[in-house]
Amino acid sequence: MGIELVTKYLPYVDEVFTTESKRTLLTNNDFSWNGAKSIKVYKVTTAKMNDYNRTGENNGSRYGEVETLDATTETMTLLKDRSFTFEIDKLDTNETEGQLASASALARQIREVCVPEIDTYVYNIMCTYAGNKPSAIALTHENIYDEIIKANSVLDDNEVPETNRVMLVTPQVYLLLKKCKDITMETNIGNELRLKGVIGIIDGVTVIKVPANRLPDDFGFMIAHPVATVSPVKLEDYKIHNSPPGISGDLVEGRICYDAFVLDNKAKAIYYQAKTEE
Repeated sequence: MGIELVTKYLPYVDEVFTTESKRTLLTNNDFSWNGAKSIKVYKVTTAKMNDYNRTGENNGSRYGEVETLDATTETMTLLKDRSFTFEIDKLDTNETEGQLASASALARQIREVCVPEIDTYVYNIMCTYAGNKPSAIALTHENIYDEIIKANSVLDDNEVPETNRVMLVTPQVYLLLKKCKDITMETNIGNELRLKGVIGIIDGVTVIKVPANRLPDDFGFMIAHPVATVSPVKLEDYKIHNSPPGISGDLVEGRICYDAFVLDNKAKAIYYQAKTEE
């Protein structure tokens, strides 16, 4: 007669690796959608400079031809209204030694599903509406530094603020940075920035690394100033219903309303370099 060996289940969950969001370093929350689905912001034109006419010849304005300024608006409407729901049976919670507890399951849902979805959406919006999008190129450890310097110069020419610029790279492109002999990355950064995901500074630009699966397939690198992209999360509503009608256990529900917008007059503060295969 054989011996039936014991199988032991430990109170431990093999969690999936997840990366915390870094999108707040690249975006802003300057506007409030509280009480509204859409908001409008003005874009106001300016007048050209003229040579002052001291003599008033031809009975014209000494200051030049009078112009009328335009004041148009751009509308930003929140479109992403997302939700999830799942139930956890009381006996399932009991017989897994609490590993199916509702609170930990909800935290896991937010960490592994909600955050990556929002990140992916926001980064795609930024790449799509970037004001500087040169043709895709093959990035190598030999040309990566030149491309970064070029990108920074383009932002300089567009008078983008020099401080608080952030460069977003994938792990693959970060490897190119490490291999490039021309790059000396400043890694002496404060602990506060490290906790936010900053890995170094190149040419005065803060560098952060994001998993490739949250970025477009042809993503090379992006340098952006946070002033360009508004990334509101208007509603985060998570509920755990204990023993609701029809369920012996917990019902978990979540809803999140978010979006991302690149302001028309600030799109030039984003430089997106797509890459091709070598």
